[in-house]
Amino acid sequence: MDNMTRDHGNTETGWECQFTEEEMAKQQPFIYWLDRVERLGKTRKYELLAAFGSPEEIYCAKRESLSHFLKEDQLLTLETSRNRDIMEAYERLGEQGISFYPFYHSQYPGRLLHISDKPFGLYVKGRLPEDEKRSIAIVGARNCSEYGRYLAENFGEQLAAAGVQIVSGFAKGVDGLAQAAAIRTGGSSFAVLGCGVDICYPSAHRNLYEQILERGGILSTHPPGTPPLAFHFPPRNRIISGLSDAVLVIEARQKSGTLITVDMALEQGREVYAVPGRVTDRLSDGCNSLLLQGAGAALSPTQLLQELEEDLWSGRGMIQDECVGEVPFKRKGINLNEEEQEMLKLLDLYPISLDQIRLMMLSEKLLKKLSLSQTMEILLNLTLKGCVKREGGCYALCEPL
Repeated sequence: MDNMTRDHGNTETGWECQFTEEEMAKQQPFIYWLDRVERLGKTRKYELLAAFGSPEEIYCAKRESLSHFLKEDQLLTLETSRNRDIMEAYERLGEQGISFYPFYHSQYPGRLLHISDKPFGLYVKGRLPEDEKRSIAIVGARNCSEYGRYLAENFGEQLAAAGVQIVSGFAKGVDGLAQAAAIRTGGSSFAVLGCGVDICYPSAHRNLYEQILERGGILSTHPPGTPPLAFHFPPRNRIISGLSDAVLVIEARQKSGTLITVDMALEQGREVYAVPGRVTDRLSDGCNSLLLQGAGAALSPTQLLQELEEDLWSGRGMIQDECVGEVPFKRKGINLNEEEQEMLKLLDLYPISLDQIRLMMLSEKLLKKLSLSQTMEILLNLTLKGCVKREGGCYALCEPL
């Protein structure tokens, strides 16, 4: 984000930070304490900051002064929280490798400063996304199809190879696949959790969790130890879209939680793109509906990068991967004879039976005279070469042509 003005949102908070870097560091244990005080919403915390001037002053304030802003139960909660050793608590946070960035911190993400309902603070393991680098959120179905799997990995890999930061929700399916692909290609990825950053959820993503810590960061608005409760997840979607320049949707049902992220993105003025799918596939209903409503069509990583470069990132110099756009099997150096090439043209990412393949071969000059055994031999060779996969008695492409 070029020369972003770091306006800390005093119109929203009623308080403008005037801390030097030294004073900001001194206030860290106190703002960490304030963030964890239960029964106090963000609005109330902003009011307290505006009235008392700093987190430390709120911590030291007398009951009589606080009573002008807080109800009795809120006062009791705040007073009880003072009984803990906040310095020790803040030190433990650092020992866990976790940083806390309040909304006024100099390292708080610039993209979040101007969204409505910005987080009071962010907990981070690893590092934060870089404001000056391009960033795209990739989201979609948890139970994605092979089509969705391929697209998530393909977009994640090629966008990351072009220098784009990949942001997502770390969920099973499209989210995790895109993030893992970004890491594999040497790119960076950032996961926004609906629990504490010290909790790997889902647990099956433990390896990915560790990889993201090396190549990016794990973020959350919830303190360490917060469990992954269902109602935590919809609000975190505004962080996913807020940290991104654009949101890409890969497979989503008509009533999908993914579309919550889209709604947030539109409210924040972010670009929204969707990958089209077959009209008979329920997993593509949400994407196709978004396209009808005016979302941009994402047909390939190259096309998406070009559109965003022209419309959003103009003048920032897009880095192109020289392999982007080439036929995948050619790119991998796989040698195919003429019959194998023609056979591949009959297949798709969606598995089809041997009988269906034989019927389709009747209209192909080169293939129509092949026997059943010759057909099976070609399919076996393509499978061994990694171009085709067999699922039961059906065959499908490993990658689109």
